[in-house]
Amino acid sequence: MSDIKSTSPVAPPSQTLLNDKWDVVLSNTLVKTGLGFGCGVLGSVLFFKRRAFPVWLGIGFGLGRGYSEGDAIFRSPVGLRHTQA
Repeated sequence: MSDIKSTSPVAPPSQTLLNDKWDVVLSNTLVKTGLGFGCGVLGSVLFFKRRAFPVWLGIGFGLGRGYSEGDAIFRSPVGLRHTQA
């Protein structure tokens, strides 16, 4: 057997932190947009005789909320928040 070390590239900690932040931001935005879409559909069916504007409004609120939280995550000088299990 040979003692050949694998030379797989290892990302620097700053790149890993950036990748982790992007993962959180994209998943958060996707969840917020989905919730906005669901609330828009529900509001459209229950209150607005199946009009389209509540759905678009919900999607817009979800995207805006995801963007603002993502901006706060990227501007934060510390890493990501971790919850205690």
